[in-house]
Amino acid sequence: MTLKGLLLYYVIAFVAITSCVQAKYRVYNTSQGIVPGKLNVHLVAHTHDDVGWLKTVDQYYVGSNNSIQGACVQNVLDSVIPELLADKNRKFIYVEQAFFQRWWDEQSEAMQHEVKQLVGSGQLEFINGGMCMHDEAVTHYIDMIDQTTLGHRFIKNEFGVGFDSFFYGRIDYQDRAKRKNEKSLEVVWQGSRSLGSSAQIFAGAFPENYEPPPGGFYFEVNDKYPIIQDNIKLFDYNVQDRVNDFVAAAISQANITRTNHIMWTMGTDFKYQYARTWFRQLDKFIHYVNMDGRVNALYSTPSIYTDAKYASNESWPLKTDDFFPYADRAHAYWTGYFSSRPALKRYVKVMSGYYLAARQLEFYIGRSETGRNTDSLADALAIAQHHDAVTGTEKQHVANDYAKRLAIGYTEAEEVVATALACLVDSPSDNGCGRSTTRFQQCPLLNISYCPASEIDFSNGKNLVIVIYNSLGWKREDIIRIPVANGDVTVFNSEGKIIESQLVPPADAFMDLRDYYVRAYLGRNPMVPPKYWLAFPVSVPPLGFSTYTISSVKRGGGHSIRSSIQTFESSDKSTVEVGQGNLKLIFSSDKSKPINYINNKSLVEESVEQSYSFYPAYNGTNDKAPQNAGAYIFRPNGTFFIKSEGQVPLTVMRGPILDEVHQKINEWIYQVTRLYKGKEHVEVEFIVGPIPVDDGLGKEVVTHITSTLETNKTFYTDSNGRDFIKRIRDYRTDWDLEVNEPVAGNYYPINLGIYMQDVKKEFSLLVDRALGGSSIVDGEVELMLHRRLLLDDSRGVAEALNETDCVLDECKGLTIQGKYYFRIDTIGDGAKWRRTFGQEIYSPPLLAFTEEDGDSWRNSHVTTFSGIDSSYSLPDNVAIITLQELDDGKILLRLAHLYQIGEDKDLSKPTNVELKKLFPRKKIGKVTETSLSANQERTEMEKKRLVWKVEGSSSSGEESKLARGRPVDPKELVVELAPMEIRTFIIDFDHKSYRRAFDA
Repeated sequence: MTLKGLLLYYVIAFVAITSCVQAKYRVYNTSQGIVPGKLNVHLVAHTHDDVGWLKTVDQYYVGSNNSIQGACVQNVLDSVIPELLADKNRKFIYVEQAFFQRWWDEQSEAMQHEVKQLVGSGQLEFINGGMCMHDEAVTHYIDMIDQTTLGHRFIKNEFGVGFDSFFYGRIDYQDRAKRKNEKSLEVVWQGSRSLGSSAQIFAGAFPENYEPPPGGFYFEVNDKYPIIQDNIKLFDYNVQDRVNDFVAAAISQANITRTNHIMWTMGTDFKYQYARTWFRQLDKFIHYVNMDGRVNALYSTPSIYTDAKYASNESWPLKTDDFFPYADRAHAYWTGYFSSRPALKRYVKVMSGYYLAARQLEFYIGRSETGRNTDSLADALAIAQHHDAVTGTEKQHVANDYAKRLAIGYTEAEEVVATALACLVDSPSDNGCGRSTTRFQQCPLLNISYCPASEIDFSNGKNLVIVIYNSLGWKREDIIRIPVANGDVTVFNSEGKIIESQLVPPADAFMDLRDYYVRAYLGRNPMVPPKYWLAFPVSVPPLGFSTYTISSVKRGGGHSIRSSIQTFESSDKSTVEVGQGNLKLIFSSDKSKPINYINNKSLVEESVEQSYSFYPAYNGTNDKAPQNAGAYIFRPNGTFFIKSEGQVPLTVMRGPILDEVHQKINEWIYQVTRLYKGKEHVEVEFIVGPIPVDDGLGKEVVTHITSTLETNKTFYTDSNGRDFIKRIRDYRTDWDLEVNEPVAGNYYPINLGIYMQDVKKEFSLLVDRALGGSSIVDGEVELMLHRRLLLDDSRGVAEALNETDCVLDECKGLTIQGKYYFRIDTIGDGAKWRRTFGQEIYSPPLLAFTEEDGDSWRNSHVTTFSGIDSSYSLPDNVAIITLQELDDGKILLRLAHLYQIGEDKDLSKPTNVELKKLFPRKKIGKVTETSLSANQERTEMEKKRLVWKVEGSSSSGEESKLARGRPVDPKELVVELAPMEIRTFIIDFDHKSYRRAFDA
């Protein structure tokens, strides 16, 4: 130690002794604010509380199951609040409202009053404010908005506060190193110009994820790092040593950060369970560091920090893309989780679309104050967006808990839907919904061919009534497929006219799936398997329903057409053409040639080859720096192409509604290629599993769709189901990529779809759930459909991703059933299909079934209904993503423009929505535009929004140049939407006009 340091050491020691002599206890000066001209270290006290991961959300909250992890969120909040009350200068931030709301409901009025004062004074600040800290890769944008809205509206209602910055905990290790060198860890993020209405956000990547800086600054009661020992009477006095550690760490971070402000994230997973141990040390650091004087330390929050950065008048780098894919070191890409737990990902996607429809129907009949509502499903979906939930990176028992919550939520929402439809189909002469005797059933296991409601015996004289609800804002023309017990049936539309229908025999592979999983899910054997799938076309008005009736042939006359079946042996070496309309596919029976794709309308012709392979999972146990493939990490060890086993025939089924081509790829992969009459896309339905692992190898199964397109390493993937982002293989826009994983390092999350193009054509593919995919070879798209792994990847979950299902004592690896869809267009013409059909995938027709005796349904019930004006439908480029009655009776409405600038020559333009025609039966009293999460008025939000200076720009950012819809005129009530814009409104109706939806 230098003489100067030694003298300073004794000065500080003398002060400490004097303080000890003059008072019973030490009083630390924690009041310091920002000091101009000094390096300001913003100490942000926080905890990162996973809403499920190694333990379930409730186990984390109450602190049970501690044999897995010693974590109790209840203790965190119980101990933080008194510590904040003990010193008005202390500050703390909290995120996860799923936990905070549990805690809040248990508090006394006196404690709630104290907490409200802490929030009002800025000591307690809510960050993010959603029910969870949602994932950024595999979540759908509607779910992200919904879960954030739940949290934000709670905060607004309880604390009266609304929510300009965004901070990333994790970015790629190569990207982080580059940004440190360039002092560009903090940027202004703005969606690309193609987004049109994207706002600026100040975005920062922490130097060390969301942890404290290196140097031993963890202070949980059992942490191993040195505290400040400032009692001169005791051994191990270390004030100056710890001050030096602090200053060294601060200067190190300042060297990679712009301005004289740096943030230290003082906390990490489930810290502050005994908050005093943290705040005692933070108090001491602030006190002694500021006495030292080399840097300035203060209690802070992200809001204070962001305001300080803004006040510096610095120009910042501009970022317009995302941070994917992410690796935390060489050979460790977090791209496996894009496909982990594909069944859970599908369940979340299905429940999300169902929730959207259920809220609409709840609105049309009025929200129940005492009965069933959609709140339980809302909560379950919100929690499922957590970055260790839908991601598939949780332990198996936690995944089961998420699914259980979704099932409970669905059960309640199912009753809401059934009640609403029963109300809406009642004769208009009835008043209210209480007298309805109609009982609707739904079929949540229709994906595995199980629907007891449709598999009835028609010989007893009953008819099957199907009410089909369309949650889209435009008329829907679709094909419905349901299982039926026999083929002697006739289908009638809402007008009582016989319509064309087709009977398709189910494949054994699907019936085996049905039998096993009905027993696994319901604990009982299913009924006699259905003999056919019944397919028929439907037409359903926007935000409304149509009714279809199925009768026995004897009663209804007419009949459904049975599919013709042909089997082509591999030895035939013949070609097979399928397709009822403009689109034709020509298959080679021996699979020796690619499929010939021909669209007679667009004159597009292309050779398409579809195949399967798996990546053996890397086992790095014996490596010096081991890195296995696991729930998070995708690390392939070669590629194994899957070929058909033996002479497997091609089975073709044809009929007036659809054609199918069945292919058994091997014992655990089955595929159906399907073309519908009047549709110009290909549907591929697959069954994958159980993936065999008796050879000791984990496997990651992918499908390849190969074309002749010359794509020059370029393809496009969606961002959370919203905008499409340009991807270039082995390339990053912001930094030079060192390629060490040529496959995993080029995988991206896909929620909606992926497309590629050359100068003549574009190939688009849409998916039915979040998964990972890429274009590893020019002209080819690959999707990862399923993963089964035998080793953990050492990212904390400590469990192999080896999903199984059990029936009695028999357990098998998980089998996945799913679909993807593809289409080939001339260049520039693919966007409309991607956007329109993408909405149809997210919001499938909602089917409700009931039986009737006789033929009186049309005379006693409403057979068709639309919630909007009969002469109106939404523009083709707009979707209603929220229509919901809130607790206070007001209506939450969100409208989204579906297109990016330049995406389509006709639809990438501003458009209008007429609210009067959207709500023709209600008189609109007041329309208030709000923030996206509906917790503050937009005009208030705009006043507070910061416009940041961007490097290379002559003005303060480019936000002012971006197109946005005009304010809504209170008389005209027309909403204008610019490309990619989402607008949110709270609507008050004149209560005198608040009547049942179909009352005139």
